[in-house]
Parts: sequence; C-alpha cells; structure tokens
Amino acid sequence: MRARLFTAENRKWWTLAAVAVGLFMIMLDNTVVNVALPSIRKDLGISISELEWVVNAYALTFGVLLLSGGKLADLLGRRAIFIAGLVIFTGASLWCGLAAGATSLIAARTVQGVGAALMNPATLSIITATFPPRQRGTAIGIWAGVSALALAFGPIIGGLLTQDISWSWIFFINIPVGVLGVVGALFLIDESKDMSHEQRLDLPGLLTSGIGLFALTYGLIETNDHAWGSTRVLTLFAIAAVFLAAFVMLELRQRLPMLDMTLFKNSTFSGANAVMFMVGLAMFGIFFYNSLFLQNILGYGAIKTGATFLPMTVLIIFVAPVAGKLADHIGPRWLMGAGMVLLTGSLLLFATLDAQSTWWDILPGLVVGGVGMAITMAPTTAAAMGSVPVDKAGVGSAVINSMRQVGGSLGIALMGALVATAVSVSPFNPAFASQFVEGYHRALHVGAAITLAGAIIAVTTVRRIRHAEAPSAAEPAVGA
Repeated sequence: MRARLFTAENRKWWTLAAVAVGLFMIMLDNTVVNVALPSIRKDLGISISELEWVVNAYALTFGVLLLSGGKLADLLGRRAIFIAGLVIFTGASLWCGLAAGATSLIAARTVQGVGAALMNPATLSIITATFPPRQRGTAIGIWAGVSALALAFGPIIGGLLTQDISWSWIFFINIPVGVLGVVGALFLIDESKDMSHEQRLDLPGLLTSGIGLFALTYGLIETNDHAWGSTRVLTLFAIAAVFLAAFVMLELRQRLPMLDMTLFKNSTFSGANAVMFMVGLAMFGIFFYNSLFLQNILGYGAIKTGATFLPMTVLIIFVAPVAGKLADHIGPRWLMGAGMVLLTGSLLLFATLDAQSTWWDILPGLVVGGVGMAITMAPTTAAAMGSVPVDKAGVGSAVINSMRQVGGSLGIALMGALVATAVSVSPFNPAFASQFVEGYHRALHVGAAITLAGAIIAVTTVRRIRHAEAPSAAEPAVGA
C-alpha cells in the first residue's frame, strides 16, 4: 500500500502537498493579523503608528527579499531554501506570540517576512522543477487554490482565535503547521538547483535590488500618511529609481547575473508579468477598499466582512485548478484575456453599490470576480513559469511574485489617493458616507480600465508555450 502511495507518478503530488503547507502559512499570515490588530493594540498598549508597523514590517521585508530568495533557491537548492524559510517563519511565529511589547512584535514580524521571502519563490520553483510541462498548469492551479483558501479563512480564523482565546494564537497556530511542513519537505521534496553553468552570488545585484525594492516598498507604505508630493515620498521614489536602474545596468553587464535580463526578451514572460502587475494594481487595492466599504459604510463587523468574500474565494479555490489544467491543453493566452475581462465586469458591478446595498447586491460582483481571478491568476503564473528554463525557476518565480507584491502595494496607494480626492470631511460627518462612495466608485472605474488594458496585453503578448527542455533540466540535483 505504502509503495503504491509513493510511486514516481504519485510522489510529485505529495511534493505539491508539502509545498502547499508552507504556502498556506504565508498567505494565511497576510490576512489573519489584520483582524487581531485592535486586540493587539489594547493588550500591548501600543500606538497607531506602531500598529501600522506590525503589518508594514512584514510586507516590507517580504517585498524587498523576494528576488534574493528566488536567486538563493536556484543557487543553493530549492528544498534547502524552502526548509530554511519554513524554520525561520515558524520560529518567528513563536516569537510573535510571546512578544510583550511593540518593539519585540515588530522585530518578530520582520523576521517572519524574511522567512516568507525565502519560502514563497521556492514553492513555485519546486513545482516547476518537479512537474513536467503537461501537468505544470494543473499544479500551479492547485497552488493558486491553496493561496485563495488561506486568504479566505484568514479573517475568520483570526477573528475566532482572537475573540475566543487570545491574539497570540494567530501566531502559535503556525508552529505545528511549520513542524509538519519541515518533516514533509525533508521526506517528500527532492533537491534541485541551477546546474546549468558556473555559479556564484551576485553581491552587487543583491545590494542594488535590495536597496531599490526597500525604497520603493517603503515609499508606497509612506503614501498612507504622507502626500505623494511630500519630500519623504519623493526622496524614497528617487532612491528606488536610481538603485533599480543601477541594478538593471549591472545585470546587463554581469557575466553571471542575479537576474538574467534576457528573460524579458520573451514576450510571454514579459506579458505575463505585466498582467500580474496590473492584477495587483487594480484588484488588491480594491479588495482593501471593499473591506473598508463593508465596515465603514454598510456597518459590517470584521468576521462578517471576511465571510462576505467567501463566495469569491471559494470559486477561486475550485476554479483555479480547472483553469490551470485547461491552460495545459489550450494555452494560457485566451484564459488570461477572458479572466481580465471578467475582472473588469466585476469592478463595474461593485461600482453600482451604495450605502443602501445588501449582500445580494454585492454577490454578482463577487461571483464574476471569483471566476475572473481564478482564470487569470493560475494561467498567468503558468505562462510566466513555463517561459523560463527550469534552472531559472527560482528567479522566474521571484519576478512574478514581486510583480504581484509591488502592484498590490502601489494599487492600495493609488486607490487610496482616488478615494481621498472625493472625501473632504471626517468619518463622523454625515456627509462622509456619500463622499466615500463617490471616491470608491472613482477608484473602481480606474481599476476597470486597468484590467481591461491587461486583457489587451494578455492576448497580444502571450503565446502558447513550446516546451523544449532538456530531460536533465528537471532532474533532482546529485545527492538529493
């Protein structure tokens, strides 16, 4: 029986299960913490600015180190880096739960971000190295479904643990999951790395990309409290532009670059990354302001808000694997285009909501958006990963994840700026609701224009992947 369970054909699916454990932890932490913030503030007696950094410290470290994590996975071994990230994330979760003050909690969240940045690119690169091209889209579809599952249950789990036990348990719950993930990775994942040619660490690339991404991410975070034209924000964006430009110039001249810039000569890779950036830009900011609309305008509580989005996330969970499998057979191009058109329709449906809307008014937008996200995200990721050589899977994964992360951060800032253009009174003023709704509609219409542009990019740049990998490319490294 055991022999049948762990045949060569079945083993790769067990590998996917092991990878999914780590992915679930990362994505769960993106949403589970938000629900607990009021309890954390009350229990630890910390300020609003310190509370913001409980969220920002994780997002900042995660965004800055994604590219480095992907390169290290290719260089040192994907299983090794995945396990290292899992151990760091699990240990930091214990630290978070035991934190007795703001400084300790923020430091622990920073370390959690380091672990997540090592794990996240490794999950996709392990899938790419493990699955043959004919099954890769299916596996990535399941990967996307697991992400949606964690995002769906994060607010509900966070609300229940915070309400019935203690906010510390939103972190403690990661510990048994992390231990299970490490054991599973050791026994179920074969080691793989970039064996294509001489390898070395590109320190100038690591330094310039790290500083550039730090300044960009920090600048986007600062737009929440400072005007886009403020000295602080403009200085951070200028630093980001200088160092990211330096990174590109260095990588074009390096003999063994951290990021092979020739990857972007492939129109499918460039198009898929552009679409992923636009999904983040349009949808992640709208998700954030949808939550504010439900709570501030319709008066929903945190748990009810999380539950409201369940139809969308349940659809993603079930449709994404189907979309991934379909992408294996017909290619990702038209699925991506259709998905982005559906997202455009979803945003326009949300733009019909107002202060008198009911859950039944919200449901059509959730259903259309759920199907749209499912048939966009999985094929887009499959297109990007299918257009890079397997030995560059870690870096390819890091790029597509960075596009989503940076697009999401920029989207929250952009949509916030659009909402703010219509709001001129305090939240306690009777006129606030109508002004917020006006700004919310404005942001939704801009988001719809972005997703429609993404549909055009998808169908004009993405091509059917012609797999011509050497048989050895996906083989485990010697000594696995």
